[in-house]
Amino acid sequence: MDPDTRDTSGCPKCGHTEVTTDSISTTGGGLSKMFDIQTKSFTVVSCSNCGYSELYKDVRNRGSDIVDVFLG
Repeated sequence: MDPDTRDTSGCPKCGHTEVTTDSISTTGGGLSKMFDIQTKSFTVVSCSNCGYSELYKDVRNRGSDIVDVFLG
């Protein structure tokens, strides 16, 4: 498929347009890792069809913007 003519909306892997969102927290490095303190938050956007997922740093009040980035 010619990259100039393909549809860029939907899942980057399968083109499906339904997603689920969730959030995860992870430890950073150094002392937070040693004491298992979860200092990093991410929003996970996953395709409902194939499961392809992308992580985005959690920035408050940007939930719908992240889904728009995932879907193109």
